[in-house]
Amino acid sequence: MKPVKLGLIGVGTVGASTARVLKNNALEIARRAGREIEIVHASRRDINLGMPQGNENIVLTDNPFEVVDNPEVDVVIELIGGYDPALQLVMRAIENGKYVVTANKALVASHGNEIFAAAQDKGVTVAFEAAVAGGIPIIKSIREGLSANRIEWLAGIINGTGNFILTEMRDKGRDFAEVLREAQALGYAEADPTFDVEGIDAAHKLCILSSLAFGIPLQFDSVYTEGISAISTDDVVYAAQLGYRIKHLGIARNGEKGVEMRVHPTLIPEKRLIANVDGVMNAVLIKADKLGPSLYYGPGAGADPTASAVIADIIDVARSITTDPLNRVPHLAFQADQIVDLPIVPITEVHTAYYIRMRVDDIPGVMADITRIMGENQISIEAILQKEPEIGVTQATIIMLTQKIFEKQMNRAIESISALETVHGDIHRIRVETLDAD
Repeated sequence: MKPVKLGLIGVGTVGASTARVLKNNALEIARRAGREIEIVHASRRDINLGMPQGNENIVLTDNPFEVVDNPEVDVVIELIGGYDPALQLVMRAIENGKYVVTANKALVASHGNEIFAAAQDKGVTVAFEAAVAGGIPIIKSIREGLSANRIEWLAGIINGTGNFILTEMRDKGRDFAEVLREAQALGYAEADPTFDVEGIDAAHKLCILSSLAFGIPLQFDSVYTEGISAISTDDVVYAAQLGYRIKHLGIARNGEKGVEMRVHPTLIPEKRLIANVDGVMNAVLIKADKLGPSLYYGPGAGADPTASAVIADIIDVARSITTDPLNRVPHLAFQADQIVDLPIVPITEVHTAYYIRMRVDDIPGVMADITRIMGENQISIEAILQKEPEIGVTQATIIMLTQKIFEKQMNRAIESISALETVHGDIHRIRVETLDAD
């Protein structure tokens, strides 16, 4: 059987690692795929940088469209990221009848519906395992390993940069800005860290996981997104005193009212396995009706882990090239005509518990006013901590944990409490999830 010939777009960190692994592990990969796999054409912005050692014989260009238009190329590997020209390249590759492998979560989350529809029409496959959680085979696990189950919910630490920052804040008592600077110096965070620390990167990934889990269209704009830049070291300390850890989670749940998709800081009981996933590592916890809870853990980024996922997709594509398109694993886990547009639950209708932190005057009657407002909004208080003020300071910090309520109740309560003359500054809230099997 003739080799599967690849066109590689992007020879950066992940692209170079992909080329090296394909070369160094060629025999093992061929044994798994049933045929040889080789890169024949590649593009990178600066061709003077060349190809990795051992791959010098590959034709190299600075025009990626030459790769997607090369009639010898069977599969296009897109590793440049972003929307432009990635979308044009992927759509042209599909139009040319080529299979596509991508690690581009932003592209899949924002344009996946049109990409997969085009691929369906042309009878080709677009694979994207590396787009979520790096080397963890989470997409294959949901799409194939859990296909007998109805997935009820999932929760994931799916951005290593945010997890590194929160881990350092907890373990070393450092503040957010200081740890962010270190993350940038170490290469975990970009010069502009917005996508990581404000939850946009995690929202792209959660959008993809939600579609795979529940059989709904990709709809990135419907993901509620909140970052970690407002988390203080005080929050981390108070959470620990209450038996919790703060993690930046992507949460998706299929309930009676529809599908929740939300990314935000979350208090998790410290005994949960996912609460103990630290540093730059990723993890996804899935609750399925027959299997129950299962946890998927591993490196969520890095050259070799991501290349591992890219090459796993290449092998899958190599196996499927001669397969009847109607018998291939569907792009979004469910058959294309079975994707259903379930309602997305607005954040105001989310039902969860809350951690509340506020600064108040240290005088009698303040707590009575706050608890009165909580009661008026049918909010039950689970626990209270009060940090006594230092000598000469007239304000105290109050921490509350509530029982489960709707977000709209919490919004009303916070609005009323903020209006009290005895309450100062912003009232900080963090949602609480137990993530148990119920």
